[in-house]
Amino acid sequence: MRPMSYGQQGEPQSQWDPWKPHSQQPWNGGADETPDWAALAEASETRNKRRRLLFIGGGALATVAIGAAVAVAVVSANSDPDPNKPAAGVPGNSNLPGQTTGPAPSFESTSAPPPLNPVDFISSKAKDTAPLGAQLLFPGTQLTVGDTVYKKGATDDTKSCSAVTAGGLPKIVTDNGCTRFLRVSYATGGTAATVGVAVFDTAAQAAKVNGKVNTQKDSTRSLSGKGIKDFCTSAVCLSTANAYGRYVYFTITGFTNGKDMTEKDTAAYRVSNNLKDFARSQLYKRGEVQASAAANE
Repeated sequence: MRPMSYGQQGEPQSQWDPWKPHSQQPWNGGADETPDWAALAEASETRNKRRRLLFIGGGALATVAIGAAVAVAVVSANSDPDPNKPAAGVPGNSNLPGQTTGPAPSFESTSAPPPLNPVDFISSKAKDTAPLGAQLLFPGTQLTVGDTVYKKGATDDTKSCSAVTAGGLPKIVTDNGCTRFLRVSYATGGTAATVGVAVFDTAAQAAKVNGKVNTQKDSTRSLSGKGIKDFCTSAVCLSTANAYGRYVYFTITGFTNGKDMTEKDTAAYRVSNNLKDFARSQLYKRGEVQASAAANE
């Protein structure tokens, strides 16, 4: 069999398809059978365009597919088809730490009550029930204040308030219900002082007495003895009075040699101030001890 010829023989020619495998490429039909380069270039350009379109289309489809997958994942993560069903891997509310299913526990209050005021316990006979006496209120054999040592002398405790007071004070304390009068003396060098404490049932009585006292003429009587000579029996002395709670405490300070005291005697004034402060602090301590005992009951 003769092979089929191509070109101008009028015999059937296979049509070239650039996308069909093994298809024959057309020639320009010239005698020299030179390829039609323009046609080939056009076909190649067409093929490249089709490839670009396929790549673009495929990329777009891939992007859409990835976006859809991400959206589905996000929706799945944020949606809960059953709001009463706990998420997988997470315990339900009943198992969360700090959550209980029973009644809420109750606890006793641990806050400390406000401290009791010591002054309240020395302001009325009803609350001021601790033992009382000159030796209890002024214990020891001496008192040290700073660098000064005061030797303790005699003490006295009486229910006759008028007998141990002078000037107009006997009437004042008696008329206002004085029930007891305590005294103690201290001395340093040639200066001595007596502290007197008048006892009343209420703070109101004590305040009334203190308001009526004139320290220029109303005072406690000095107390000598146990190493302390007589003082302030006729000489001019310094007298003070103050109320604290249900008590009125007095001081009388002077010289054991009988010399009158003047404003220039600053050392003697210092003795008076120290013993006055000591008496007040001892009264406060009395209230403090009782307040502490009541708080611990």
